[in-house]
Amino acid sequence: MKYIYIKTWGCQMNEYDSSLMASLLQKKNQYLITLNPEQADILILNTCSIREKAQEKVFHQLGRWRKIKNKNSEVIIAVGGCVATQEGEEIYKRANYVDIIFGTQTLHRLPEMISEVEKKRKLSIDISFPKLEKFDHSLEIKKTGYTAAISIMEGCNKYCSFCVVPYTRGNEISRPCDDILFEISVLAEKGVREINLLGQNVNAYQGPTFNGKICFFSELIRLVSEIDGIDRIRFTTSNPLEFTDDIIEVYKDTPKLVSFLHLPVQSGSNRILHLMKRSYTIEDYQSIVEKLIIARPNIQISSDFIVGFPGETETDFQQTMTFIKNINFDMSFSFIYSNRPGTPSSEMEDNLDLKEKKKRLYILQNRINLQTMLWSRKMFQSIQSILVEGVSNKNVMELYGRTENNRIVTFHGSPKIIGQFVDLRIKKVHTHTLKGELF
Repeated sequence: MKYIYIKTWGCQMNEYDSSLMASLLQKKNQYLITLNPEQADILILNTCSIREKAQEKVFHQLGRWRKIKNKNSEVIIAVGGCVATQEGEEIYKRANYVDIIFGTQTLHRLPEMISEVEKKRKLSIDISFPKLEKFDHSLEIKKTGYTAAISIMEGCNKYCSFCVVPYTRGNEISRPCDDILFEISVLAEKGVREINLLGQNVNAYQGPTFNGKICFFSELIRLVSEIDGIDRIRFTTSNPLEFTDDIIEVYKDTPKLVSFLHLPVQSGSNRILHLMKRSYTIEDYQSIVEKLIIARPNIQISSDFIVGFPGETETDFQQTMTFIKNINFDMSFSFIYSNRPGTPSSEMEDNLDLKEKKKRLYILQNRINLQTMLWSRKMFQSIQSILVEGVSNKNVMELYGRTENNRIVTFHGSPKIIGQFVDLRIKKVHTHTLKGELF
């Protein structure tokens, strides 16, 4: 009996990919999952290249794994994901103890690649882009709870000046609508109650249907909402450029779609948005939010921000701060700009020192945290519908679930209600977490 250990960095798409790898290796090679790398016969690193120095992070991890391989030369080390797609054989040149290098679109070939290495004991590499081939195996993923993430498309065509995704995941390609609906139906039969639709640019989805037509994202959401057993729908991540009116209309007539939206803006300065090649303005973004509020008055918005982009002035930063206040964002993922080799922004002059970037990030995050707390306080004494996901990690005497607006709520209740939706009255409020009691 052999064991596999998978270490995953990055976004929910990477988490989805790692789940697919684990299921395939368990089914096809009869491997077992271990949480201890020292026990593993196969070590798999699923990488992310979105942040600066991603490559060095990979080689630091591989250096730690080399010590394991030195003790047992039969151990197989595999590197996949975005860094593997970018670097390819260069990884082997720096770490010649790596056995397998696979890409974001070839992870389904991992069982065969491992078998090949076991027989020939030489490098196996495949970082090609066979489009949607990996999704032929998506039903292998085992249900692990009452929520599930489903990848509905891959890649991105936007080529923002700071982003590596188009180079590591390829151009946008949508899965067939019927494949997605069938996969979700199977998960619903297994007890999944909440679905999160995934894509690098999920609202650009245009999937073919069985009758040769195209299913747009708004239609897909409505179709998912009709599947028995699915009572809550989320999606991640959207681009304002393609957040069209037909998607906004879904918020009017599809109550299963949560009243919470993550819509990355990146900056509140039109000048910086232009340098980022985001192809929309803050006025465009504001218009989307205004329409959403009309369609769903209680909706809350979270976003992404890049601080210290090349050329960002104090005026640009203050415009971002004003924009954050005006939109009243609930939460955000915010980072200091990372220079990614090969992207257009890497050729731009970086005019800010790290100290100033950190200062601006601190100011921005403090403002967002204040707004998050104010949004949370509005929930005090309110009744919230919660999908009970399990026993709390911090207190085995409590259960936990998640609100529509992504707050974790803990409360006392019988384990018999795990997997069900219940109503809770919110009795205590923290910035990101809540305490409730059954209503």
